Amino acid sequence: MPRKKTKTKKYKLKTHKATAKRFKVTGSGKLMRTKIGKGHLRRNTSKRTKALLAETQEVQSKGIAKRVRRLAPYLRKYKANPPA
Repeated sequence: MPRKKTKTKKYKLKTHKATAKRFKVTGSGKLMRTKIGKGHLRRNTSKRTKALLAETQEVQSKGIAKRVRRLAPYLRKYKANPPA
């Protein structure tokens, strides 16, 4: 009797949730990050400065981008259409 071949399963990778919350991926694949200094103590900051903090910036460092993609492998996949 021939032996039944079993399929080898590929493992799911766990997403580092803190990384997934801090970074976003654009439609063209750019990795975007938020600016620092948004946590607290913003009462004495000018309105212009606070408005500039709302903008996101592209991650320039290739090393950091590589680390982020390793920590959050499905960041691009589920950006627009998260699983239900």
